[in-house]
Amino acid sequence: MLSQDVFNERSGTVIAMAITSQEPRAQFPLTLPLSSVRFPKDSWAKISQVRTLSVKRIGRKIGRLAPEELDQLIDGLNELVGS
Repeated sequence: MLSQDVFNERSGTVIAMAITSQEPRAQFPLTLPLSSVRFPKDSWAKISQVRTLSVKRIGRKIGRLAPEELDQLIDGLNELVGS
């Protein structure tokens, strides 16, 4: 999830990016390898695939990105949207 807890609680939604274990053809800023969370397989965030989801669709939390990795995701998103 990219959104803050207070936003999630008040809106009933979360803002998230898709994660895949399929090795991507495109590199940053479209994808970012995730290393700070232990997934069963190597995984990548698909920065261009941002979604708003109902909190009812979210399962248990599986981890939290390191601040540096979160900063990279935000930098990639800013690069894609031209900020």
